[in-house]
Amino acid sequence: MDGTYHPPAPPLQVAQWFNTPQPLTLEALRGRVVVLHAFQMLCPGCVEHGLPQARRVHEAFPQDRLAVIGLHTVFEHHDVQGGAAALQAFIGEYRLRFPIGLDQPDPQRAIPRTMHSLALQGTPSLVVLDPQGRVRLHHFGHLDDLRLGTLLGQLLAEPLPATAEAARPAAGCDDNGCPRPGMPPSP
Repeated sequence: MDGTYHPPAPPLQVAQWFNTPQPLTLEALRGRVVVLHAFQMLCPGCVEHGLPQARRVHEAFPQDRLAVIGLHTVFEHHDVQGGAAALQAFIGEYRLRFPIGLDQPDPQRAIPRTMHSLALQGTPSLVVLDPQGRVRLHHFGHLDDLRLGTLLGQLLAEPLPATAEAARPAAGCDDNGCPRPGMPPSP
């Protein structure tokens, strides 16, 4: 540990989930590194850089050690991209396989709730949490794959406290800790 204070991430406030059989919580993901990619469908930087990077990370790292979550957070063009049906079509068109949450709108402001609580400046944004759920990277804009990969490797190499180790899903389980089809249940 570097001795720097790393604040815990606030809970996700999601209106609807995609690509996951049950809602995700950051608390349930303790024990894993979490890579949260915030995006909008009409954001060129998200489509060209952020989402492809999220896909690469999702495919490159073991899911029992690292979870990728997309967060569709609409703070502009609400009438065009704010609905669940449009997001479902987008997810299918771009063949996104990692869990994606639709950020919960806030009736008091144009900024959705999770975007506000994480103090995101816009999209694409990247938030990386360590296995204890602490924010280790908060980045607006495109981040080079090599820099992100270096950070993820460092976080995965850090020793886990006993409580985080116990929270990590067993091998043979998916992001939700459930047995994968064709895999024997974990002991």
